[in-house]
Amino acid sequence: MPTSILRLTMARWLGAFTGFYRPNPDKISSLDIVSRFLYAARSVILVISAQAALISGLLAATSRHFRWDGFILVLVGYLTAHMISNLSNDYFGYRRGDDTPDSPRMRYTLHPLTSGIIDPAALGIGLAILAMIGIAISAFFIIEYGWLAAGFLIAGVTLLFAYDAAPIPLKNIGLGEVAVFLVWGPLMVGGGYAMIAGHLSLTVFFASVPYGLGVMSILVGKHIDQIDFDRSRKIHTLPVLLGIRAACRLEIAAIVGMYAVMTVLVASGVLSPFCLIVLVAAPRAVRAVARFTHPRPASPPEGYIGWPLWYHRACLLHNRFFGWLYILGLAAGAVWPNIRF
Repeated sequence: MPTSILRLTMARWLGAFTGFYRPNPDKISSLDIVSRFLYAARSVILVISAQAALISGLLAATSRHFRWDGFILVLVGYLTAHMISNLSNDYFGYRRGDDTPDSPRMRYTLHPLTSGIIDPAALGIGLAILAMIGIAISAFFIIEYGWLAAGFLIAGVTLLFAYDAAPIPLKNIGLGEVAVFLVWGPLMVGGGYAMIAGHLSLTVFFASVPYGLGVMSILVGKHIDQIDFDRSRKIHTLPVLLGIRAACRLEIAAIVGMYAVMTVLVASGVLSPFCLIVLVAAPRAVRAVARFTHPRPASPPEGYIGWPLWYHRACLLHNRFFGWLYILGLAAGAVWPNIRF
C-alpha cells in the first residue's frame, strides 16, 4: 500500500476515535470498511473505556503491582466490550422500534443497521471478531485468577446486558445512569486494577468514583437532550423520571462532585497531590455547569457538530479532558509514589 494511502487510511481510523459521532456527509462514501465499522460502533466514545483502563493500570503501577500483559489485555478487552455494547444497544433499540427516523439517535450519528454504511454481513463478521477477542481475554483472566476474574466478568456483562438488552432494560426504569457509574467506575477501574495487580484494593474503588461520576454525567446529559423523545416513547430514563430541572441539578452535582471527591482523596492520602492537576479542567467544568443553567437553544449554533446533543457534548468534552489530566496526575504519582500531603 502506498505511503500516502496508508496515511490517509490511518487518519480516517483516528478520526473515528477522536472526532465526534458522525463524519462529514460528503466523506461517508469514501470511507473504507474499517472506518465505517468504527463510526457505526461510535468509536469516539471508546475513549472513556481506554481512560478507565489507563487509570487502573497507573494505580497498579503506583502500588508496584503493574504487569504489562495484564494491562494490555484489560485495555483491549475494555475497548472490545464497549464496541459490542454500543452495537448491541443499537440492535435492541432498533428491534424495539426506538431508533426511528425522527429519533435523536438517528440524527447525531450513523446507525449500523439503518444508515446503509455497512452491510449486515460485514457487521456480523466484525461482531464475531470482537466476540472472539473478548472470549479469549476473559478465558485468560479466569484461568489466571479464577472466581476473582469471573465475578467481575459476570457483573460487567450483566449490567451491560441489562442496560438496554434485557426484557425490562435498566435504561427504561431510571437505573441506566447508575449502571454506567458502576461499570465505568468501580467495575472497570477496580476490576482492571485487580486483573493487572492480582488482588482487590479498597482505595482503588474510592479512586474510581470521580471518573465514574464523569462518565455518568455524559449519559445523563444525553438523556436530558432527548428527554422529550424518550418521554413520548415511554422510555423512563432518569431525567424523564426526575424532570428536566431536577436532572440538570443532578448533572451539576455530579460535575462538582468529581472535583470534591478528588480533593478529599488527595487530602486523605488515597491519591497523589499530582492528581490535583485535574483542576486545570475546572474552566471547562464551569462552562458545562453554566450550560445546564439555561434551556437548550431551539436550533444549533452555526457550525455546531453533534446536534441535537447539546448537554451531552459539553459533558463528553469535559470528562475527556478531566480523564486525561487524571491520567497525567496518576502517572506522576506512579513515578514519585511517596509524595503525599
